[in-house]
Amino acid sequence: MTVGRAAALVGLSPKAVRLYEHRGLLPTAERTESGYRLFTADDLDVLHFIRQAKALDLTLDEIKDVLDLQRGGEQTCARVTSLLDEHLAGIDRKLADLRRLRRALSAARRAADTAQREGCNAVVCRIIAHTPTDTEIGPRGCS
Repeated sequence: MTVGRAAALVGLSPKAVRLYEHRGLLPTAERTESGYRLFTADDLDVLHFIRQAKALDLTLDEIKDVLDLQRGGEQTCARVTSLLDEHLAGIDRKLADLRRLRRALSAARRAADTAQREGCNAVVCRIIAHTPTDTEIGPRGCS
C-alpha cells in the first residue's frame, strides 16, 4: 500500500510516516517503478506501535531504541518499563515545580492585595522584584 493509505489506516499523516522512515524507525520501504513507497502489514504494525508510544510521550529516539532492540531479537519490556519510569519521574519533577510556582504566584497575589488595602496601587514591579516566599507573607508597607 502507498504511504497515504498506510498513514490513513494508522491515523498518521503521510509526512509523519516519511519522517519515521527517514529516522530509521521503519525499514526503507520498497518502491514501485514510478518511485512510490510501498508499505506492508508489518510496517502498519510498526506505525501503530510508534503512534501508541508517541501517545505515551516517548521520543522518536526512545522509540527507535526499543524498535532496534526488538529487531535484534531482544526482549523490550524492561527497556520500555525503564523509559516509562523515567517519564514518570520527569512528570513528578514538573508537578513539584508547578506546585512551587503556584505557591510563589499566590504569595505575590496576596502581597498585592495587602499593598492595595494599604493604599499602594502601583506595586506590581515591586512584587515581581521581590516575590515573598511562604514565610515572608505579610504587610511590607508602600515603597
